[in-house]
Amino acid sequence: MSFRNRVSLRDAMRGIIEEPLLHMVPKRFDYVGDVVVISIPAELATYREAIASKLFSMRGNTRAVLNKVSKLEGEHRVADFELLLGESTETFHRENGYTYKLDVEKVFFNPRLYSERKRVASKITPGERIIIPFAGVGPFVLPAAGKEAKVYAVEINPDACACLQENLRLNRLEGQVTVIQGDFERIFHMFDSAKTSEGPVNTAFSDLPVRLSPEKAEGFQVTESGFDRAIVPTPYGMDHFLGEISKLVRKGGCIHFYTFKAESQIPGLIEEYEKLGLEVELYRRSGNVAPGISRWVFDLIKK
Repeated sequence: MSFRNRVSLRDAMRGIIEEPLLHMVPKRFDYVGDVVVISIPAELATYREAIASKLFSMRGNTRAVLNKVSKLEGEHRVADFELLLGESTETFHRENGYTYKLDVEKVFFNPRLYSERKRVASKITPGERIIIPFAGVGPFVLPAAGKEAKVYAVEINPDACACLQENLRLNRLEGQVTVIQGDFERIFHMFDSAKTSEGPVNTAFSDLPVRLSPEKAEGFQVTESGFDRAIVPTPYGMDHFLGEISKLVRKGGCIHFYTFKAESQIPGLIEEYEKLGLEVELYRRSGNVAPGISRWVFDLIKK
């Protein structure tokens, strides 16, 4: 989880970093398992090792310190990192009763959304059929499967898919989830065409790289009426997926949709969603990502 320590990192670096530069020490950093992830400004480059050493000592089980040197890039949504201390970026992260094995350098994982993921999971009832694009290593998938939902998880990053499959095994949830490796936009068109075809709806999956064995995937039929729920942790700038995902959800079904917007854009966004035939049941800020820009979650009901 994210930490604001009683003694902040900035206070801990007082006397080590020159006073005029002290305000540049990041206020926040993240623990992913026993790996610390921080973004150190270029102006503090000469203090990287000192900052890493201090972080290493602030929590007893820390094994590695990573400096995030770029934003999320590419279709796999991974950043560039510099390993400042430690030997491995693989870790086990525990959240809301589930264990996630991942390599922080190879996959995207945001520990700051743990309470939001818990909130969404609390709304799921046994037997629901759920689709989760941009599934990553499974932080929305495992809690949904743990509520006895039948889940389709779609992820383009092969490293994340491998981690997700391993995490399902670690948490004994393999039988609840079909993991599909691929581009969601392509897979959406296969879903959509399957819904309108005369044949069985699940034929759309016949040529996709499904990560689970066929016997485990057996019985995961998509009903003609659509999914009961969609959980969509949308990457930045990809809001157009809402229109596509809404076509896969049944009337009365729920969509948890995440977007990055300024607060002033929210009223217009609500109007736009209503024009798409979606009722806004709830919306709330779920973290700030840049000056004036926040991550917002919308709970939408398909009319």
